[in-house]
Amino acid sequence: MNMKRFFAPSSREALRQVKRELGPDSVILSNRRVDGGVEILALPHSAAQALESAARESVVARGTQVRSAMNNPAMQASQTVNVKSPALVTAPAWAKPATQALPAGTAEPATEQIARTVMREIQSIRTLINEQLSGLVYGEMQRREPEKLRMMSMLLSGGFSPALARRLMDKAPAGRGLADLHAWITKALDKNLLSSGVDELVAKGGVYALLGPTGVGKTTTTAKLAARCVVRHGAEKLALLTTDNYRVGAHEHLRIYGRILGVTVHAARDAEDLRIALAELRNKHMVLIDTVGMSQKDRNVPEQVAMLGASAGHIKRLLLINCTCQGDTLEDVIRAYLGAGLYGTILTKTDEAASLGAALDAVIRHRLPVHYVANGQRVPEDLHPVDRNALLARALLPQRENDVRNFLEQDVSAAMFGAEPAL
Repeated sequence: MNMKRFFAPSSREALRQVKRELGPDSVILSNRRVDGGVEILALPHSAAQALESAARESVVARGTQVRSAMNNPAMQASQTVNVKSPALVTAPAWAKPATQALPAGTAEPATEQIARTVMREIQSIRTLINEQLSGLVYGEMQRREPEKLRMMSMLLSGGFSPALARRLMDKAPAGRGLADLHAWITKALDKNLLSSGVDELVAKGGVYALLGPTGVGKTTTTAKLAARCVVRHGAEKLALLTTDNYRVGAHEHLRIYGRILGVTVHAARDAEDLRIALAELRNKHMVLIDTVGMSQKDRNVPEQVAMLGASAGHIKRLLLINCTCQGDTLEDVIRAYLGAGLYGTILTKTDEAASLGAALDAVIRHRLPVHYVANGQRVPEDLHPVDRNALLARALLPQRENDVRNFLEQDVSAAMFGAEPAL
């Protein structure tokens, strides 16, 4: 098969040997650490092409035999197709097509079978290459930049996405100690974290709709914002609206807060009600709209976003981000509620979250300003202006030892290439 084995003290030197002897287009079959260095198994480009051609010929031969069998009346009568033949070319294990034939009356066209088989094998080759690259990158990073590897592990364990962590590591300066690298990462995140000034929403006023899935804390946060506005501008300058017609007692919940603050609560059933209500409240300094909570997968979410966008009053949409959620869930939420654009976000349940990495990762990647941080149920005490230093310090805090969510250093290379971490 012309396969050759190369040994060198480092991956880089082994790759140099492969390129020098087999050429830059050679194919690496395996890469592993051995005593004293690195061992690589590689094939010349011509040998790899020969294997690929053999596999393709085998697939074509099998497809041709299937077509011939399907056109044979005797075979059609038996309703089965036998494709076994000792004369067929045997493909390598990684490129061997399926030999199970379907009944003659239900078999799909042979060309489609061939195309799908080839696509499967291309995907398996791609996966193999990614695994090999992952091992090479990990080995090189472990040798040259062990502090970056440790920092990458810390970011992934803290809930940051591989995409953002890779971007940070690519731009981070080389040759720094862990403390200097930690300081650089903190500064880079601080530069990209958007936030408003102290009580900017209350100071500027306007019409704000609080959006988010069920249980994220919309009604309580609405009450907290309302209390801050009343303290600063008085109850007569504030109005409360609710569009929550689904939950039993939803209106009453907000009305209780309204009675405490001395503010009238209005209800809107649809876009027309909302338009009329906002027209009547146009002289208010601030109008807060408490919306119905919906799962990000609910089909009515786009309708809710469209209703708020179509209503008069220049409604600014604020998405509440539940900091206890995992990164993939937060990504779904933001994509569902993004609509024609969001004015910003409010981070909720920070007191319940094990880490703030996933939440900060989401708002940084989507360039969403953070206006407030909520850390409890008390109204209005548990709503705070954004303290960037405190948020980043907590997000970059090392996770507890032996935590099942922690990434080990050998898992980092898998995360960098989108593979599953080692079990």
